[in-house]
Amino acid sequence: MYLVVIAWLYVTLMMAVAEATSSTGGLLGAFFTFLLYGVLPAGIVAYILGTPGRKRAIKAREQAQQAAYDAEQATLRATSSTASAGPAGEADLVGTGSAAPDAGGHTAAATESPLIAPVRKEP
Repeated sequence: MYLVVIAWLYVTLMMAVAEATSSTGGLLGAFFTFLLYGVLPAGIVAYILGTPGRKRAIKAREQAQQAAYDAEQATLRATSSTASAGPAGEADLVGTGSAAPDAGGHTAAATESPLIAPVRKEP
């Protein structure tokens, strides 16, 4: 892939040099020739052809993060099973840093004010 991009940039550089040294050309025309015929298309082609490599790198990074997370969770489970737990039912929460679900003490369908009825689906 890189060989094609380098070759194309070389060809457009030679086009720009030819335009800059010709009697009817100029440096501004040579600059835009190199930019619009060389850099822009080569950048687009390199981006499109590099997409599978970027996807592989992202997938490998995500798998490494998942493996690190899994290892961390395994060590937390191992330490929590050996640690002494408090009251019954809290043994699985030791060392995880999470709180018990619905620790607020409110009912699930309660509203902020007793004047407003909770929203329910029609039967």
